[in-house]
Amino acid sequence: MRNLKWHLTLIALLLSCGAACAQGIAVKIGVMNDQSSIYADLSGLGGVEAARMAIEDFGGKVLGQPIQLISADMQNKADVAANIANKWYDNENVDVIVDVPNSAAALAIQEIARQKKKLVLFSTAATSELTGNKCSPYGAHWTYDTYALAAGTARALIQSGALKWYFITADYAFGHQLQSDTTKFIKAAGGTVVGSALAPFPTQDFSSFLLSAEGSSADVVALANAGGDTINAIKQAREFNFNKSGKRLAALLMFISDVHSLGLKAAQGTILTTGFYWNLNDATRAWSKRFYARRHAMPTMTQAGVYSAVLHYLQAVKASGTKEPLTVMKKMREMPIHDFFAANGRLRPDGRMVHDMYLVQVKSPAESKGPWDYYKILHTIPADQAFRPMKDGGCPLVSH
Repeated sequence: MRNLKWHLTLIALLLSCGAACAQGIAVKIGVMNDQSSIYADLSGLGGVEAARMAIEDFGGKVLGQPIQLISADMQNKADVAANIANKWYDNENVDVIVDVPNSAAALAIQEIARQKKKLVLFSTAATSELTGNKCSPYGAHWTYDTYALAAGTARALIQSGALKWYFITADYAFGHQLQSDTTKFIKAAGGTVVGSALAPFPTQDFSSFLLSAEGSSADVVALANAGGDTINAIKQAREFNFNKSGKRLAALLMFISDVHSLGLKAAQGTILTTGFYWNLNDATRAWSKRFYARRHAMPTMTQAGVYSAVLHYLQAVKASGTKEPLTVMKKMREMPIHDFFAANGRLRPDGRMVHDMYLVQVKSPAESKGPWDYYKILHTIPADQAFRPMKDGGCPLVSH
């Protein structure tokens, strides 16, 4: 009788875990990001390390079996990312893909995950379409999105009187969506877009775009790009003494790694929106110092978001007693997110994880008290104001 009970328990465990448990692995997590191109510093191996820290802090096991972590460099290319996703889901028993910079790649993987009935948790991808028309019951968007960036940075500049805008936009899904979301805030406030330029992605030379912007009637020249593109654009703007034109240069998406690369002298005064800052409170400082000991750099918001997403996923697997994708996602929505990254987070039916965001200003060299002391917190943007209302997103999963 005892042996029969043991066999029934084992069968139940194998049915809930599937092939991975049969191989002695309960859950297999794949971190996919840019480890060799323009998003490597803000995502990359730091994102992999953040996922590893989440697994370690969880205890390394779930459903009685070890958790396995693998990673891949998608080289910031959508076709490479799609090939990796198909291989991981079909042949390597990966249960959940995490991170995924590059919005074009993210949209492709969202569809692949839907077809394969597997989970994907986005941290570095930005397009708000992931929880809009392209939403999926198998996808969650964790850290930030193009709407939240516009709601923070653009709204603050508009309120200061900057109503004429010129965009220098990365020519792919992310840049297009960031310009679109920001434009809605501009027009709602009675402002206008006086011009825009699509910059090849990625690009080294922004001189022609900056000269066109400088000759416009704009109050603000907005950079709808990220990572190495943002760094190059700001560096070249400083070289051209762009600040003497009287126009304000706005980086709509900027990471602490970008500020570190630029240095405070070049980046000082920049207003930006972020989902995380290492020096925000005792909890953020404690985790970030652990991360720094491993990576010799303070974490970006996307790296912190990877940790939070992986930890919440594992907590949901444990609470569900299974890794069946829709059951786990349902549990992830039911459970509040409460960690150093998000003290009041929740995952909505459209896949958007909502949490407080922060409007910050980059300090001057004189204001900084030490290494990585880069931000002044200007305003906490409450979760319900930071992210697009669910009714406005167009997600087919949401009943109106």
